[in-house]
Amino acid sequence: MEYSYETLAEKDKRYVWHPFTQMKEYGEEDPVIIVSGSGRKLRDVKGNEYWDGVSSIWLNVHGHRVAELDQAIEQQLKQIAHSTLLGMSNVPAILLAEQLVEISPPGLNKVFYSDNGATSVEIAVKMAFQYWQHRGKPAKTKFVTMQEAYHGDTIGAVSVGAIDLYHKAYSSLLFGAFKAPYPYRYRSPHGERCAEMCLAETEAILQKHAEQIAALIVEPVVQGASGIIVMPKGYMRSLRELCDRYNVLLIADEVAVGFGRTGKMFACEHDGVTPDLMTVAKGITGGYLPLAATLATDQIYDAFLGDYKQTFFHGHSYTGNQLACAVALANLRLFKEQDLVCQTAEKAKYVSKRLAALHQRLHVGDVRQAGLMIGIELVKDKASKQEFPSEERMGAQVCRRSRGLGMLLRPLGNVVVFMPPLSSTYEELEDMLRILEQAIADVTEG
Repeated sequence: MEYSYETLAEKDKRYVWHPFTQMKEYGEEDPVIIVSGSGRKLRDVKGNEYWDGVSSIWLNVHGHRVAELDQAIEQQLKQIAHSTLLGMSNVPAILLAEQLVEISPPGLNKVFYSDNGATSVEIAVKMAFQYWQHRGKPAKTKFVTMQEAYHGDTIGAVSVGAIDLYHKAYSSLLFGAFKAPYPYRYRSPHGERCAEMCLAETEAILQKHAEQIAALIVEPVVQGASGIIVMPKGYMRSLRELCDRYNVLLIADEVAVGFGRTGKMFACEHDGVTPDLMTVAKGITGGYLPLAATLATDQIYDAFLGDYKQTFFHGHSYTGNQLACAVALANLRLFKEQDLVCQTAEKAKYVSKRLAALHQRLHVGDVRQAGLMIGIELVKDKASKQEFPSEERMGAQVCRRSRGLGMLLRPLGNVVVFMPPLSSTYEELEDMLRILEQAIADVTEG
């Protein structure tokens, strides 16, 4: 049965509550309703085509309707769609765990599955907390997070998040966390000394509260939802050293930055760091099905071995789902066959050269990039770095204009995020970049 656009739009507004969306505003607009996709493009029910400029919220890797990924799901369906991982196992989950360990920073040898980024963080937080209980240090119950951090929207993940706009409403539900600065050089009063001063503040927290702190959690290399803030080289290594010095676990949230986004398979690799716990999701299935994992060192895992009371009492109904694990295995095969991580690093260099022109735009204050993760911060005045008032919704205006030009984007306040699928060709990237620059110019200068 086919429905007209008008019928679908009416049903959408009547029945669907959209995430991170003010539904009053949504109800006043004509929604984009996607019906199909092919390669790096999406098609709506009206027949309009759009570049997928944010990889369907940072997770699509190879594009849409990829034959190898489609086939992996079809072949698995002929065997079984799902069976529980509680007290038993399945073939794709076993084989995927082996491959995740092989490609991850050395020492992360155990894989605990879940189904999205927030749950993978929730698991890491609980593991870190319980680890110290088993190690005879019950006072170590607190966490250090980064200012403006985002780690997901379940209660534990929100508790170690720090974006007031998203989290303040739930403050009475949350456990508190110490907040350390993330090195946001563009808006730091310390200029060249930004990283040095941020590390000093972080160390002061650890020095004062180490006996209470279970773990420090951080988004390596790029802090995503705060506006694509890029760490200086070596910063993750310094955090690892601080955690070791003060006997605090390090949790690396690689949900957004993992699987090639920054030009390495995992962002921790830029500084040669192995965290104690690492969370992954988004790109793990190439953007096909919900799947996540929390990787742990043997040191963490061994603390849970013992009598029944030492069990890690956590799990989800679809943990280790066969369909998701099967497509994840096919995804990793494509990564290897296409040398995609190296290809991404090369494409990032090309994109960086093309983005240089944006620095000349009147209202582009900063262009931040790590691999194919790009954030363009729009400002009212470049000299003073004065921000556009939030009510002007400048980022949203640019994204709306981009949609009219044929590319879907999503803003983070006054920051326009551009995060194309890793498999995008140079020609496709060129077309996307042209639209991006035109949308920014049309809105901020036109």
